[in-house]
Amino acid sequence: MPDLEQALVISNNEVGPSLFEMELAASQTVPLCQPGQFVHLRVSSTHDPLLRRPLSLYDVDKNRGTITLLYKIAGRGTDLLSRTQAGSYIDIMGPLGRPFSFPTAGKTVVLVGGGVGIAPLLYLARQLMEKGYGVKVLYGSQSSRELVALPRFQQLGVEIETAAWDLESGYQGLVTDLLAERISGQNIGFLYTCGPEPMMAKVAEYARRYNLKGELSLEQHMACGVGACLGCARKLADRDSHYVKVCKDGPVFGLDEVEVN
Repeated sequence: MPDLEQALVISNNEVGPSLFEMELAASQTVPLCQPGQFVHLRVSSTHDPLLRRPLSLYDVDKNRGTITLLYKIAGRGTDLLSRTQAGSYIDIMGPLGRPFSFPTAGKTVVLVGGGVGIAPLLYLARQLMEKGYGVKVLYGSQSSRELVALPRFQQLGVEIETAAWDLESGYQGLVTDLLAERISGQNIGFLYTCGPEPMMAKVAEYARRYNLKGELSLEQHMACGVGACLGCARKLADRDSHYVKVCKDGPVFGLDEVEVN
């Protein structure tokens, strides 16, 4: 069984329209955390709702023993989570799932995130910077008000460009168009992406065009989080004869493994 911990809620603040950052003190869980993994949270002190909610590791501070989560209110569970007060405790299970891998050292890597899909890319960017990679981040959303992760990436010191339809400074449009128009595929060593599947499909198409390797993180409804219930089973590609369990076999997969649309 994965580890369970009663994590102390340090803060739970609204940082954008229906977007929240929750910081947890979780000294038992933190040492095990790797970029791309997630934690499974019980969103109330009762069994209603019954199922936990999976949230990507947004950031991890191993010195302080804290985990930060970024989430958007999308239903009853995350609405309940948004009402959790600082000083209370929340039941977490994890870390779970297959993490991101790291390419050959010294390569320049590009991270493409869309909306709340930016969440698993922040901790990844931190780890990449610590390992000496050159990191460029392309971060898009429908509205500039939703670019809530921008200050955290800027604090890391990564090169970052933003895309939204209402930006006064930055790229006005889709982050995938920013990728196609501004970034030379010949200069990329590895691609990472997470966000809406149509966005990731365009990133995968870009990778094929330049024969690039990369990984994506799938967002999927999950029940158990450990591969037992088959609630997150899906084929990665139409040609596949078998199903994977996104919670256990993923959520990270190779760009060339997945057909997203």
